[in-house]
Amino acid sequence: MSDRRVLVTGGGGFIGLHLVQQLLERGETVRVLELPDVPLPIDVEVVRGSVCDAYAVNKALKDVDRLYHLAANPNLWAHDKADFRRVNYEGTCTVLQEAARHNLEVVVYTSTESILTGKGRHEAVVDSAAKRLIKEMPGPYCRSKFLAEQAAFQAAVDGLPVVIVAPTLPIGPGDRRITPPTRMILDFINRPGPAYLECGFNMIDVRDVAAGHILAAEHGRHGERYILGNENITLSRFLGLIEEITGLAMPKKRIPFWVALAAGAVSEFVADYVTHRQPRAPLTGVRLARYPMYFDSDKSIKELGLPQNSIYQALLDEIEWLLEQGLIERRLPLQQRI
Repeated sequence: MSDRRVLVTGGGGFIGLHLVQQLLERGETVRVLELPDVPLPIDVEVVRGSVCDAYAVNKALKDVDRLYHLAANPNLWAHDKADFRRVNYEGTCTVLQEAARHNLEVVVYTSTESILTGKGRHEAVVDSAAKRLIKEMPGPYCRSKFLAEQAAFQAAVDGLPVVIVAPTLPIGPGDRRITPPTRMILDFINRPGPAYLECGFNMIDVRDVAAGHILAAEHGRHGERYILGNENITLSRFLGLIEEITGLAMPKKRIPFWVALAAGAVSEFVADYVTHRQPRAPLTGVRLARYPMYFDSDKSIKELGLPQNSIYQALLDEIEWLLEQGLIERRLPLQQRI
């Protein structure tokens, strides 16, 4: 039994729940700072509150050896756009400021790959050394995460033992809050459109992302960024995997970017002013999809030992989980195989 005590902010999220489980399996004492309405495992210490509340953060940090800061609004759209800055940036600043008051071994900050490509076309494959500007960020979510990552880098310069990890798109079971990658999978299964916008992205098993956080705490260099990714894949290829697993025909017709951009603008306008519900095609997501978002995770593989488990298996496990949760509304022709 380890005597290490760790704090996970956002431990009720998609990555957070897997991280908490892996930490518990290592015998570590886990404390979670999470909002009041988010369910958590029964075998963790719980502090209910927001990362924007310095008192709650300081309380959660008491007697902690390591901090994993994952708490964020991970969506590409929010009715209150100011929520991105408030939670993702200002909340991170609060966490870092309070962490500096404690004698921590390491702080692992969870960034995102979506701030490493920006609006324009850059390298064919982006690595962990990428540098971008705030003006390149394609929406309020990306701007807030860009600023938060800059705050984490500055905290490292100021002497806080910070390691930054930037996960690519995580897939796998257990996404109770339906983050953008899962929402994309559900949309194509439940409400497939006649066409799609071809794009490229990088995916990784969420369980490998969780393991990557622990490996970053163990082996990461302070002040460094590590991309936690695995396979670069086109959307058409990914849709082919969904079709292979489910037996459901996926769209085959591609649409040009300008059509997707116009549809995204209409979709977001309706969400902002009519439904106040998550749009199917957030503008930030469309803008991110304009150019391939391919990433090189060699630094994380070599320095951290980041696992590279099968994306196909992660997708299969996620679809099985979505079926168990009743989130898949259509009957699958190959359901008996899942």
